[in-house]
Amino acid sequence: MTEKKAEIGIFGGTGIYDSGMLQDSKEITIDTPYGKTSDSITIGNFHGTNIAFMPRHGKKHTIPPHMINYRANIWAFKELGVKRIIAPSAVGSLKEDFQPGNFALPAQFLDFTKSRETSFSENGRVIHISVAEPFCPELQKAVIDSAENQDVILHKNCTYVCIEGPRFSTKAESKFFKSTGADIIGMTLVPECQLAKEAQICYVSISTVTDYDVWAEKPVTAKEVLETLSKNVEKTKELLKVLIDKIPETKSCNCEKALSEAEF
Repeated sequence: MTEKKAEIGIFGGTGIYDSGMLQDSKEITIDTPYGKTSDSITIGNFHGTNIAFMPRHGKKHTIPPHMINYRANIWAFKELGVKRIIAPSAVGSLKEDFQPGNFALPAQFLDFTKSRETSFSENGRVIHISVAEPFCPELQKAVIDSAENQDVILHKNCTYVCIEGPRFSTKAESKFFKSTGADIIGMTLVPECQLAKEAQICYVSISTVTDYDVWAEKPVTAKEVLETLSKNVEKTKELLKVLIDKIPETKSCNCEKALSEAEF
């Protein structure tokens, strides 16, 4: 077990490769049973709270979404003592009123990934984790409260379609995903959120809407995504700062008991 500890873990999404807010920070590397993490982990202090920060795609954005070692990343945070994970990410819009630059708070997901390691279940251990409510309700409330006095538009209670990537959707796929009633589409939520659930770590996703998916008859480009993200990076960081201060010290959720009825 490493001596360095953290209470909150942050996965930096596309466009956020460093936290830019930690004091007395130090970079560490953790070996895991599942291989290498996306990058080294920066641990530092923010207003008296120890924070662990890891860029999900690597500091230079070299890891595509389908090749992220989600199990190693979650295991490393668990090893550090992380109890709560905040996970910014970039998403496309499946609704007219979810405009580029808005934020979205997922409450449910639809999983259309294909080839990822999705569980800590192994020979001799079977985990049937419940993801009826995939995200920590306490952290979701903290995000909503944090956004109220910020210069952001936050859409609540959203459904996130997670696709394999790294390619974007065809028009036919996009129209199908839109027809499900889902609100946003991205490539990294699954299995990250369900692995956090198996690790009994509270987890919340904060999604930045970067573009309209191609149902809107406008082809998505990586350049467009990055341009929107660059405009929103500072807003995301400011939201994170407020959020960390609003997270209560004492938990009222049941995330730490997720395995109590999940294992045989």
